[in-house]
Amino acid sequence: MPRPSLPSAALTALSLILLSSPALAKDLNALVWCDHTDPSLVAPFEEKFGVKVNLKEYEGTAAGLAILDQSQPGDWDVLVIDAVDVHRAVDAGYLGELPADQLPTADFFPQLVMAENNTKDGKTYAVTEKFGYNTIAYDKTKVDPKDMEDLSTLWSGKYDGRIAIYDYYLPVLGILAMGQGINTADITADNLDQLKDPLFKLKAASKQVSDVVSSQTALATGDVDIMVGGGEWVTAVLAADNPNLDWTIPKQGGLRWAQSIGVLKDSSQPDLALEFVKYIVSPEGQARLATASCYWGMPANSKAGDVLTPEQKAVLRWDDQPDYLARAQLYPIPDAALDTKMQDLWTEMMQK
Repeated sequence: MPRPSLPSAALTALSLILLSSPALAKDLNALVWCDHTDPSLVAPFEEKFGVKVNLKEYEGTAAGLAILDQSQPGDWDVLVIDAVDVHRAVDAGYLGELPADQLPTADFFPQLVMAENNTKDGKTYAVTEKFGYNTIAYDKTKVDPKDMEDLSTLWSGKYDGRIAIYDYYLPVLGILAMGQGINTADITADNLDQLKDPLFKLKAASKQVSDVVSSQTALATGDVDIMVGGGEWVTAVLAADNPNLDWTIPKQGGLRWAQSIGVLKDSSQPDLALEFVKYIVSPEGQARLATASCYWGMPANSKAGDVLTPEQKAVLRWDDQPDYLARAQLYPIPDAALDTKMQDLWTEMMQK
């Protein structure tokens, strides 16, 4: 039997009581990426509100939406999702509206507000929390850093057998498209063939095409000297033990990934969930998220620079961000037909 609705004023008063009374507050349940599982990120929030944040890690938007499909309304309060997939969650009826005036987007790097992704029909459903790049990572003691400024050097013959390719077709094909002068948003079935030659040349020059962990391990151990598709999220966590690892965006450009966070429409604790979102995008939360143990990335809130250490900012290439942001593009977002063709091209490459 459905519960009778309380007047909005009563709901607000009740929410305030719950937030100010730790003993009355329930646990918060969040579907997240692995960087949010770092205890140093959630501990300050748990201490402030006297709650436990239950985190379930997932990989890939399809997996996250499948979990929500199989859950009961109210099971989950917070969702972390790829910024380019926010509309999918909105259209599926999962995300609730956020109060835009309570979000510090005025402090964000302008390109990371991403209103076209986080809002729909004038309503805000998510907020960008972290971003980074799929680009070129390398060992600067074995590779000439100047060579990494030009994509074509990778298949020039100079580095044959010393390259690992991240086994994910969208960012790698996006990088190669930019190398051919094609914007990632303009990849079509008609111009996809232009990516075949550089892709096959890159494969011929590579030692392996492998997942993130295998590629990262190969780079860290010296099995390869270059990782195509890598970036700060690959090298930052290894910097303390291997300061020779570095990354850059070549002159042709790189791919920018971004993740967003929102409150589930059916959350049983929408006010507490909103407080969690506000904490994550605060300068302090952003600094902790940026340097989370699973992987590092750039914070969307530029005020996080006041909290990060000079060493952390150096690893993240903080001072290079204006130039990098100007030269980076978002992931391709193909329709079903184009996606199939892109996967077919990738499969053909893998079989060579």
